[in-house]
Amino acid sequence: MKEILREIGMIARALDSISNIEFKDYDLTKGQYLYLVRICENPGIIQEKLAEMIKVDRTTAARAIKKLEVNGFIEKQEDEHNKKIKKLLPTEKGKSVYPFIKRENDHSNDVALDGFSDEDTESLFHLLHRVRKNIEKDWEYVKKGNKRTY
Repeated sequence: MKEILREIGMIARALDSISNIEFKDYDLTKGQYLYLVRICENPGIIQEKLAEMIKVDRTTAARAIKKLEVNGFIEKQEDEHNKKIKKLLPTEKGKSVYPFIKRENDHSNDVALDGFSDEDTESLFHLLHRVRKNIEKDWEYVKKGNKRTY
């Protein structure tokens, strides 16, 4: 069997490393750009949903969100119906960086898919989507404190 997950991991780590270097000028480090993009695309999202979307634990999300808030990229806003709920919103600073992050993402997609036909790209997307859905089942299971059987 081919080591597909190793390939996916290497791709993800390489792209993350590139992004961390390129976004350093914007004071975005260690994957914070992932959070900022999701907040810009989903203004008002709550921390728990954001963590779920990115597939990280709450503590990891909380640290990244705190740094984004301290650095002025996002702000927290109380929900008008439930004061315990804090909505995450991009600030003007966050919104101004978003187009650059989006351009970098689009460029990385173009580079990654160079030489692929539209059909290949569509097929790859659907296959990877299925892989993610399969993995999400285990992620949810383990996140709830369970252990997988190998």
